[in-house]
Amino acid sequence: MKIAVVGSYGAGLTMRVPKAPAAGETVSGGTFAPGPGGKGSNQAVAAARLGAEVALLTAVGDDDFGRAAHELWRAEGVDASRVLTAGAPTMVGFILVEPSGENRIAIAPGALDELDAAAVEGFRAEIAAADILIVSMEIPEDAVVAALRAGRENGTRTLLNPAPARPLPDACWPLIDVITPNQTEAPVLLGLDAEHRLDDEELVSALRERTGGVALLTRGGQGALVAEASGVTAVPPLRARSVVDTTGAGDSFTAALAVALAEGRPVAEAAGFAAAAGAHTVSVAGVIPALPTRDQLNARIGNAS
Repeated sequence: MKIAVVGSYGAGLTMRVPKAPAAGETVSGGTFAPGPGGKGSNQAVAAARLGAEVALLTAVGDDDFGRAAHELWRAEGVDASRVLTAGAPTMVGFILVEPSGENRIAIAPGALDELDAAAVEGFRAEIAAADILIVSMEIPEDAVVAALRAGRENGTRTLLNPAPARPLPDACWPLIDVITPNQTEAPVLLGLDAEHRLDDEELVSALRERTGGVALLTRGGQGALVAEASGVTAVPPLRARSVVDTTGAGDSFTAALAVALAEGRPVAEAAGFAAAAGAHTVSVAGVIPALPTRDQLNARIGNAS
């Protein structure tokens, strides 16, 4: 199976802290660890570990972070031959992780601001060859739209992981086959404010109506809801052994969902497979170390059954 990924790479500078500081407050007692990150790269590595043949389009700087990225992709078997080397520095994300596993992230996009529609055009052959295209939104809107359009024009199934969420242009919606927001992202995508609240089933149904395809709303410990033309299906959660770090869970979920869909599994079954990947990931500190291999995920599913 072949998966194309258009998204971000960045260096994740993670500090585990006793608690997140309030405005003007300094918190001591943290531990620091740098590492690779970015939603696109995380999703590409996660899909490769689950057995997919993966091509990645992103942008990095001509710096130590960018060189480390290429070393990572070579080690994980991700085709990064089309990755853009930009004039700006590689993206950096500052991540604070609390003892509960909850995280807060601030990002300086850097090189990603140079990822444009022209770069996507150079990635068209990889998109056309893929069974499914994953697009995430830490990149400029022009690149998001161009990637989705290339997927549609080449008959490749498109999966938009709309994070970080922002309102989508009208031209985007018909290009999306599968969309996977969480409960916070979904209202932003739909342009809803505090006066126009919808429950989860209404949210996922509204998203499906916008795309005409499949909408999958992730709900953390409540599992997920899948909206298809046939109706809304609840996917039960798979409990993590412990919650250590939630940072890479969404990327692990997205990659596993794409792999399962590329294998031809029904959407609800694919979502269950993805939930197992997310449950594994939150139980391990760090993003790359937490992304499961196929054997680890099969064992996780077997132990839960």
